Amino acid sequence: MHKLTRRQFVIGTGATLASAGILRKARAAEFTVKYCNNQVVTHPMNIRMAEAIEAIRKDSNGRVEIQAFPNSQLGGDTDVLAQLRAGAVQLFHLSGLILATLVPVASINGVGFAFKSYSEVWRAMDGDLGKFVREATARANLYALEKIWDNGFRQITSSTRPILAAADLKGFKIRVPVSPMWTSMFTALGASPVSINWNEVYSALQTRIAEGQENPLAIIETSKIYEVQKYLSMTSHMWDGFWVLANGDFWRKLPKDLQDTISHRINEAADKQRADLEALNNNLAKTLAGQGMDIRTPDTGSFRTQLRNAGYYKEWQGKYGNDAWTVLKKYASELG
Repeated sequence: MHKLTRRQFVIGTGATLASAGILRKARAAEFTVKYCNNQVVTHPMNIRMAEAIEAIRKDSNGRVEIQAFPNSQLGGDTDVLAQLRAGAVQLFHLSGLILATLVPVASINGVGFAFKSYSEVWRAMDGDLGKFVREATARANLYALEKIWDNGFRQITSSTRPILAAADLKGFKIRVPVSPMWTSMFTALGASPVSINWNEVYSALQTRIAEGQENPLAIIETSKIYEVQKYLSMTSHMWDGFWVLANGDFWRKLPKDLQDTISHRINEAADKQRADLEALNNNLAKTLAGQGMDIRTPDTGSFRTQLRNAGYYKEWQGKYGNDAWTVLKKYASELG
C-alpha cells in the first residue's frame, strides 16, 4: 500500500481545494449546500471530501454546489448539530459518539474495547450494526449516508504522566467530547473526565484545564496535540467514526437522481478515506516520536477488568437495550 506522508496530504489538500473550489463563493445552482466538519484541511477527511464535492458538481452538471466549512468554522459539534437539525446546515460529518446526544444508540460502536481490529469494525459498521444506527438516526429526521468514515482507534495523551494501567487514570483530568459514552467510560476507569468541544481542546490542554485527552493518531498529529502533550499511550480503547449526516427535510426535497449522485460520490470517498487513514496511521507513531512524544503500549487487561468490575458493560447493555446489544455482540471481540 502506498504510504501517505503529512507533506503529501498538505500538498494534496491545497491542490484539491483549489480544483474543487470549495472556498470560493458558490455559483448559482439549483441546490446550494452547506457542509461542515471539525477537522483541519490537511486531514484525509477534507482531502477526500473535496474530491467528492467536485465530482458531485460535475456529475450534477452544476445543479448541486456544496460549500465546505472545515475546522469548526461554523461552531463546535453540538452547535453545528443544532444548525443541521434546523436546516441552516445541510450536511455534517459527525462522530457517532456525539450524535448520541440526540440518537443514543449512535454511540454503540464506541463501547470500550469492543473491537480489536479494522476487519471487525468494517464488518459491523457496513453490516447490521451500521444499519441499526442509521435507522435510529432517521427517526430523528436526519439521514445518515451508508458508509461511515474512519476516525480511528483512540489513544490517550498526557502532559503529566504515561498511562500504563487503569490505576494511572485515577483522578486524571482527561478531556472528553460532549458525550455520555466517554464520560461513563472514563468515570468507570477512575478518571475525572471534562467535557469540552473539540475547537476548545488545544487551549484547554495548554492552560492545564485538562491534563490529557484521547484521540486517533491522525488527529493528534494534524492538530499538533504533541505541542502540548508529552506522553502517548497506545490503548486503542475505542473505535470512532464520522457519519455523513443530512438534514432530513433537505434530503427528501432532493430529486432521486441527485440523492443517488451525492450518496455514490460521498460513499466512494469514504472508502478512499478509510484506506488513507490506515496508511497514515502506519507512519504516525514514528512521526509523533520524532516530534518529542514518549510513546508506550500498555497491556489493556487492567482497563477491561476495571470496566467490567465497575459495571460499565452491564450499564450500557441496559441503556442500548437487548436488541442493539445483540447486534453488537455479533461483531465484537469481548463484552463484559
